[in-house]
Amino acid sequence: MTRIISGRAGSLTLDVPTAGTRPTSDRVRESLFGALEAAGAVRDAAVLDLYAGSGALGLEAASRGAASIVLVERAAPAAAIAKRNAAKVERALGASHAVRVEATSVLTFLRRAAGTYDLVFIDPPYDLADDELAEALGLLAPRLSPQAIVIVERDARSAEPALPAGLEHLRHRSYGDTVLWWVGPREAPLTAD
Repeated sequence: MTRIISGRAGSLTLDVPTAGTRPTSDRVRESLFGALEAAGAVRDAAVLDLYAGSGALGLEAASRGAASIVLVERAAPAAAIAKRNAAKVERALGASHAVRVEATSVLTFLRRAAGTYDLVFIDPPYDLADDELAEALGLLAPRLSPQAIVIVERDARSAEPALPAGLEHLRHRSYGDTVLWWVGPREAPLTAD
């Protein structure tokens, strides 16, 4: 069972696809969101949840005060479940939160995306090729606000994600078979006049 852990929609049960996704455990989400809230990264954030599955990460952010959430999920059954979960969370929160589900591939979404995001979750299937993840990060980089945080969830046996020139690793944390990589925009070097 997957649920919203905390916030205005806390304890709300979420549906999960029967196959093809790997929901982030409650323990990992609780630890992650504790750290994100301590960093001031959730409240009023524009959130993007890539490879969203049930939408649990983005919807947890909505419950904790994010301003807007976009869930991107290519698989039609999972996208339908994400839409149902988004509707449940929106009912619990009232009309003040905008949650949008994009039923398309991550790369297609990022190629046509506009605007910027403050908090991004990238939780692809563990068998996603490293080069596809690197391409997604390259397309994402120009869509990040200056202080954005990107969380990349991977299998603990996976290599460190390859980053484009505009991003840098901030830290990582392991939770059994799962590792969370924290990534952010690289500060532009100072130039002499």
